[in-house]
Amino acid sequence: MVAVWPGMGNVAINAGYFLLAKLRMHLESELDARRLFEIGHVQVEHGIIRAGRLPRSRFFRWRNPEQGRDLIVFLGEAQPPSGIDDYCRRIVDHARELGVERIYTFAAMATPMQVADPCRVFVAATTPAAVEEGRKLGLVVLNDARISGLNGVLPELAAEGGIEGVCLLGEMPQVFTQVTYPRSSLGVLKVFLRIAGIEVDLGDLERDATTMDEHLTTLMSRIGEALRSQQEGGPQFPEPEHEDEPSSELSAEDRRRIEELFASSTEDRLHAYQLKKELDRLKVFPEYEDRFLDLFQKSGGNGQPPETDE
Repeated sequence: MVAVWPGMGNVAINAGYFLLAKLRMHLESELDARRLFEIGHVQVEHGIIRAGRLPRSRFFRWRNPEQGRDLIVFLGEAQPPSGIDDYCRRIVDHARELGVERIYTFAAMATPMQVADPCRVFVAATTPAAVEEGRKLGLVVLNDARISGLNGVLPELAAEGGIEGVCLLGEMPQVFTQVTYPRSSLGVLKVFLRIAGIEVDLGDLERDATTMDEHLTTLMSRIGEALRSQQEGGPQFPEPEHEDEPSSELSAEDRRRIEELFASSTEDRLHAYQLKKELDRLKVFPEYEDRFLDLFQKSGGNGQPPETDE
Protein backbone atom coordinates (compact mmCIF):
# COMPACT_ATOMS: atom_id res chain seq x y z
CA MET A 1 0.00 0.00 0.00
CA VAL A 2 1.08 3.55 -0.78
CA ALA A 3 -0.23 6.35 1.44
CA VAL A 4 -0.13 9.96 0.21
CA TRP A 5 -1.22 13.40 1.41
CA PRO A 6 -0.63 16.99 0.26
CA GLY A 7 2.81 18.28 1.23
CA MET A 8 5.91 20.08 -0.01
CA GLY A 9 6.06 20.30 -3.77
CA ASN A 10 2.92 18.16 -4.00
CA VAL A 11 5.45 15.35 -4.40
CA ALA A 12 3.42 12.61 -2.70
CA ILE A 13 -0.12 13.56 -3.70
CA ASN A 14 0.76 13.99 -7.38
CA ALA A 15 2.49 10.60 -7.41
CA GLY A 16 -0.67 9.11 -5.91
CA TYR A 17 -2.95 10.71 -8.49
CA PHE A 18 -0.61 9.51 -11.25
CA LEU A 19 -0.91 5.91 -10.03
CA LEU A 20 -4.70 6.21 -9.80
CA ALA A 21 -4.95 7.34 -13.43
CA LYS A 22 -2.29 5.21 -15.09
CA LEU A 23 -3.34 1.98 -13.35
CA ARG A 24 -7.07 2.74 -13.77
CA MET A 25 -7.62 2.10 -10.08
CA HIS A 26 -11.03 1.94 -8.44
CA LEU A 27 -12.41 3.07 -5.10
CA GLU A 28 -12.18 0.27 -2.55
CA SER A 29 -13.42 1.92 0.64
CA GLU A 30 -13.45 5.14 2.64
CA LEU A 31 -12.20 5.83 6.16
CA ASP A 32 -14.65 7.73 8.31
CA ALA A 33 -12.38 10.33 9.88
CA ARG A 34 -14.95 13.08 10.39
CA ARG A 35 -14.32 13.43 14.10
CA LEU A 36 -10.62 14.13 13.43
CA PHE A 37 -11.28 17.13 11.18
CA GLU A 38 -13.04 20.44 11.70
CA ILE A 39 -14.53 22.69 9.04
CA GLY A 40 -11.94 25.42 8.57
CA HIS A 41 -13.73 27.42 5.88
CA VAL A 42 -17.08 28.03 4.22
CA GLN A 43 -18.04 28.38 0.58
CA VAL A 44 -19.65 31.61 -0.60
CA GLU A 45 -21.75 31.52 -3.78
CA HIS A 46 -23.47 34.72 -4.90
CA GLY A 47 -23.20 36.04 -1.36
CA ILE A 48 -24.70 32.91 0.24
CA ILE A 49 -22.57 31.12 2.85
CA ARG A 50 -22.59 27.35 2.59
CA ALA A 51 -20.89 24.79 4.80
CA GLY A 52 -17.37 23.80 3.79
CA ARG A 53 -16.47 20.19 2.99
CA LEU A 54 -14.44 18.04 5.35
CA PRO A 55 -11.33 16.34 3.92
CA ARG A 56 -11.92 12.74 2.84
CA SER A 57 -9.69 9.67 3.28
CA ARG A 58 -10.08 6.96 0.64
CA PHE A 59 -8.55 3.63 -0.34
CA PHE A 60 -8.18 2.76 -4.05
CA ARG A 61 -7.24 -0.68 -5.43
CA TRP A 62 -5.43 -1.99 -8.50
CA ARG A 63 -5.92 -5.70 -9.12
CA ASN A 64 -2.77 -7.25 -10.53
CA PRO A 65 -3.66 -9.02 -13.84
CA GLU A 66 -0.59 -11.25 -13.45
CA GLN A 67 -1.88 -12.78 -10.21
CA GLY A 68 0.84 -11.00 -8.25
CA ARG A 69 0.34 -8.56 -5.39
CA ASP A 70 -2.44 -6.00 -5.71
CA LEU A 71 -1.72 -2.35 -4.98
CA ILE A 72 -3.70 -0.13 -2.61
CA VAL A 73 -3.33 3.65 -2.71
CA PHE A 74 -4.58 5.50 0.36
CA LEU A 75 -5.28 9.11 -0.57
CA GLY A 76 -5.88 11.56 2.27
CA GLU A 77 -6.98 15.03 1.24
CA ALA A 78 -5.38 16.54 4.36
CA GLN A 79 -3.49 15.64 7.50
CA PRO A 80 -5.65 15.98 10.63
CA PRO A 81 -4.67 18.89 12.89
CA SER A 82 -4.63 16.50 15.86
CA GLY A 83 -5.17 12.83 16.57
CA ILE A 84 -2.50 11.70 14.10
CA ASP A 85 -1.76 8.58 16.14
CA ASP A 86 -5.40 7.47 16.11
CA TYR A 87 -5.74 8.31 12.42
CA CYS A 88 -2.69 6.21 11.51
CA ARG A 89 -3.82 3.26 13.63
CA ARG A 90 -7.16 3.22 11.84
CA ILE A 91 -5.37 3.27 8.47
CA VAL A 92 -3.17 0.37 9.59
CA ASP A 93 -6.15 -1.62 10.91
CA HIS A 94 -7.94 -1.30 7.59
CA ALA A 95 -4.77 -2.07 5.65
CA ARG A 96 -4.44 -5.30 7.64
CA GLU A 97 -8.03 -6.20 6.75
CA LEU A 98 -7.14 -5.68 3.08
CA GLY A 99 -4.16 -8.02 3.39
CA VAL A 100 -1.47 -5.34 3.02
CA GLU A 101 2.05 -6.61 3.71
CA ARG A 102 4.06 -3.40 3.32
CA ILE A 103 3.07 0.27 3.63
CA TYR A 104 4.96 3.01 1.79
CA THR A 105 4.67 6.72 2.39
CA PHE A 106 5.97 9.24 -0.16
CA ALA A 107 7.43 12.57 0.90
CA ALA A 108 9.67 15.43 -0.20
CA MET A 109 13.20 16.10 1.03
CA ALA A 110 14.10 19.79 0.62
CA THR A 111 17.85 20.38 0.16
CA PRO A 112 20.11 23.13 -1.27
CA MET A 113 20.13 21.26 -4.63
CA GLN A 114 19.89 23.23 -7.87
CA VAL A 115 17.19 22.59 -10.48
CA ALA A 116 19.79 21.13 -12.86
CA ASP A 117 21.12 18.67 -10.25
CA PRO A 118 20.07 14.99 -10.28
CA CYS A 119 17.12 14.34 -7.98
CA ARG A 120 18.10 11.81 -5.32
CA VAL A 121 15.68 9.54 -3.49
CA PHE A 122 16.12 8.91 0.24
CA VAL A 123 14.84 5.93 2.21
CA ALA A 124 13.97 5.12 5.80
CA ALA A 125 12.26 1.91 6.88
CA THR A 126 11.22 -0.11 9.90
CA THR A 127 13.41 -3.13 9.07
CA PRO A 128 17.11 -3.48 8.17
CA ALA A 129 16.13 -5.63 5.18
CA ALA A 130 14.04 -2.84 3.65
CA VAL A 131 16.82 -0.32 4.24
CA GLU A 132 19.33 -2.63 2.57
CA GLU A 133 16.95 -3.12 -0.35
CA GLY A 134 16.90 0.65 -0.84
CA ARG A 135 20.68 0.88 -0.55
CA LYS A 136 21.10 -1.71 -3.30
CA LEU A 137 18.84 0.36 -5.54
CA GLY A 138 21.12 3.37 -5.08
CA LEU A 139 18.92 5.24 -2.61
CA VAL A 140 20.39 7.49 0.05
CA VAL A 141 19.79 6.03 3.50
CA LEU A 142 18.61 8.67 5.97
CA ASN A 143 20.86 9.05 9.00
CA ASP A 144 20.15 11.11 12.11
CA ALA A 145 17.06 12.73 10.58
CA ARG A 146 13.46 13.39 11.58
CA ILE A 147 10.39 12.78 9.43
CA SER A 148 7.47 14.86 10.63
CA GLY A 149 3.77 14.16 10.37
CA LEU A 150 2.03 11.16 8.89
CA ASN A 151 4.89 10.27 6.55
CA GLY A 152 6.96 9.10 9.49
CA VAL A 153 4.29 8.12 12.01
CA LEU A 154 2.37 5.76 9.71
CA PRO A 155 5.34 3.44 8.89
CA GLU A 156 6.21 3.19 12.59
CA LEU A 157 2.66 2.32 13.63
CA ALA A 158 2.41 -0.08 10.69
CA ALA A 159 5.42 -1.93 12.12
CA GLU A 160 3.69 -2.15 15.51
CA GLY A 161 0.77 -3.74 13.69
CA GLY A 162 2.94 -6.34 12.00
CA ILE A 163 3.23 -4.55 8.63
CA GLU A 164 6.59 -3.41 7.26
CA GLY A 165 6.82 0.36 6.81
CA VAL A 166 8.94 2.32 4.31
CA CYS A 167 9.23 6.04 3.60
CA LEU A 168 10.59 7.18 0.22
CA LEU A 169 11.58 10.84 0.02
CA GLY A 170 12.22 12.64 -3.27
CA GLU A 171 14.76 15.45 -3.24
CA MET A 172 13.68 18.93 -4.33
CA PRO A 173 15.17 22.46 -4.16
CA GLN A 174 14.39 24.06 -0.82
CA VAL A 175 13.75 27.43 -2.50
CA PHE A 176 10.78 25.93 -4.37
CA THR A 177 8.94 24.00 -1.66
CA GLN A 178 5.71 25.88 -2.43
CA VAL A 179 5.87 24.92 -6.11
CA THR A 180 4.67 21.64 -7.58
CA TYR A 181 7.85 19.71 -8.40
CA PRO A 182 7.13 16.72 -10.68
CA ARG A 183 10.74 15.58 -10.99
CA SER A 184 10.71 14.57 -7.32
CA SER A 185 7.46 12.65 -7.81
CA LEU A 186 9.03 10.98 -10.84
CA GLY A 187 12.09 9.88 -8.86
CA VAL A 188 10.01 8.37 -6.07
CA LEU A 189 7.70 6.57 -8.51
CA LYS A 190 10.59 5.08 -10.47
CA VAL A 191 11.97 3.53 -7.31
CA PHE A 192 8.61 2.31 -6.02
CA LEU A 193 7.55 0.76 -9.34
CA ARG A 194 10.86 -1.04 -9.60
CA ILE A 195 10.47 -2.47 -6.10
CA ALA A 196 6.83 -3.41 -6.70
CA GLY A 197 7.54 -4.93 -10.10
CA ILE A 198 4.80 -2.86 -11.75
CA GLU A 199 5.18 -1.41 -15.24
CA VAL A 200 3.73 2.06 -15.80
CA ASP A 201 4.39 4.47 -18.65
CA LEU A 202 6.02 7.49 -16.98
CA GLY A 203 6.29 9.53 -20.19
CA ASP A 204 3.70 12.15 -19.20
CA LEU A 205 5.36 12.75 -15.85
CA GLU A 206 8.80 12.92 -17.44
CA ARG A 207 7.58 15.61 -19.83
CA ASP A 208 5.99 17.52 -16.96
CA ALA A 209 9.26 17.37 -15.03
CA THR A 210 11.26 18.69 -17.99
CA THR A 211 8.79 21.53 -18.58
CA MET A 212 8.81 22.57 -14.92
CA ASP A 213 12.62 22.42 -14.73
CA GLU A 214 12.86 24.69 -17.78
CA HIS A 215 10.36 27.10 -16.24
CA LEU A 216 12.19 27.24 -12.90
CA THR A 217 15.58 27.63 -14.61
CA THR A 218 14.22 30.60 -16.56
CA LEU A 219 12.73 32.05 -13.38
CA MET A 220 16.05 31.78 -11.52
CA SER A 221 17.82 33.39 -14.45
CA ARG A 222 15.41 36.32 -14.43
CA ILE A 223 15.82 36.75 -10.68
CA GLY A 224 19.61 36.68 -11.07
CA GLU A 225 19.44 39.32 -13.80
CA ALA A 226 17.18 41.48 -11.64
CA LEU A 227 19.56 41.26 -8.68
CA ARG A 228 22.53 42.19 -10.85
CA SER A 229 20.56 45.08 -12.30
CA GLN A 230 19.66 46.24 -8.81
CA GLN A 231 23.32 46.20 -7.77
CA GLU A 232 24.17 48.26 -10.85
CA GLY A 233 21.46 50.81 -10.09
CA GLY A 234 18.97 49.64 -12.73
CA PRO A 235 15.37 48.48 -12.29
CA GLN A 236 15.02 46.15 -9.35
CA PHE A 237 12.89 43.47 -10.98
CA PRO A 238 11.40 42.93 -14.44
CA GLU A 239 7.71 43.46 -14.86
CA PRO A 240 5.78 40.29 -13.98
CA GLU A 241 4.29 38.33 -16.84
CA HIS A 242 0.56 37.80 -16.61
CA GLU A 243 -0.29 36.08 -19.85
CA ASP A 244 0.09 32.57 -18.41
CA GLU A 245 -1.88 33.24 -15.25
CA PRO A 246 -5.43 31.88 -15.30
CA SER A 247 -8.23 34.30 -14.53
CA SER A 248 -10.28 33.86 -11.38
CA GLU A 249 -13.33 33.03 -13.54
CA LEU A 250 -13.17 30.16 -16.01
CA SER A 251 -13.88 31.04 -19.60
CA ALA A 252 -16.47 29.17 -21.62
CA GLU A 253 -13.62 27.56 -23.56
CA ASP A 254 -11.95 26.40 -20.32
CA ARG A 255 -15.19 24.85 -19.08
CA ARG A 256 -15.76 23.16 -22.44
CA ARG A 257 -12.24 21.70 -22.32
CA ILE A 258 -12.77 20.46 -18.75
CA GLU A 259 -16.04 18.77 -19.72
CA GLU A 260 -14.37 17.09 -22.71
CA LEU A 261 -11.62 15.74 -20.47
CA PHE A 262 -14.16 14.49 -17.93
CA ALA A 263 -16.03 12.71 -20.73
CA SER A 264 -12.88 11.04 -22.10
CA SER A 265 -11.74 10.12 -18.57
CA THR A 266 -15.10 8.50 -17.89
CA GLU A 267 -14.56 6.29 -20.93
CA ASP A 268 -10.96 5.49 -20.00
CA ARG A 269 -9.40 6.49 -16.67
CA LEU A 270 -6.00 6.59 -18.38
CA HIS A 271 -6.98 10.09 -19.54
CA ALA A 272 -7.57 11.27 -15.98
CA TYR A 273 -3.96 12.38 -15.57
CA GLN A 274 -4.41 14.94 -18.38
CA LEU A 275 -7.62 16.10 -16.69
CA LYS A 276 -5.77 16.54 -13.38
CA LYS A 277 -3.05 18.59 -15.11
CA GLU A 278 -5.62 20.87 -16.71
CA LEU A 279 -7.49 21.43 -13.43
CA ASP A 280 -4.17 22.23 -11.73
CA ARG A 281 -3.20 24.64 -14.53
CA LEU A 282 -6.47 26.49 -14.14
CA LYS A 283 -6.15 26.38 -10.33
CA VAL A 284 -9.62 24.86 -9.93
CA PHE A 285 -8.82 21.31 -8.80
CA PRO A 286 -10.35 21.80 -5.30
CA GLU A 287 -13.62 22.80 -6.98
CA TYR A 288 -13.66 19.59 -9.03
CA GLU A 289 -11.88 17.22 -6.62
CA ASP A 290 -14.90 15.12 -5.59
CA ARG A 291 -16.05 14.79 -9.19
CA PHE A 292 -12.54 13.83 -10.27
CA LEU A 293 -12.22 11.08 -7.66
CA ASP A 294 -15.71 9.83 -8.53
CA LEU A 295 -14.14 8.70 -11.81
CA PHE A 296 -12.48 5.93 -9.81
CA GLN A 297 -15.66 4.34 -8.50
CA LYS A 298 -15.86 0.59 -9.09
CA SER A 299 -18.38 0.77 -11.92
CA GLY A 300 -16.95 1.56 -15.36
CA GLY A 301 -14.32 4.22 -15.99
CA ASN A 302 -11.81 2.21 -18.03
CA GLY A 303 -13.58 1.10 -21.16
CA GLN A 304 -13.92 -2.39 -19.68
CA PRO A 305 -16.84 -4.13 -17.96
CA PRO A 306 -17.31 -3.08 -14.31
CA GLU A 307 -14.91 -4.83 -11.94
CA THR A 308 -16.41 -6.97 -9.22
CA ASP A 309 -15.07 -8.31 -5.99
CA GLU A 310 -14.95 -12.11 -5.74
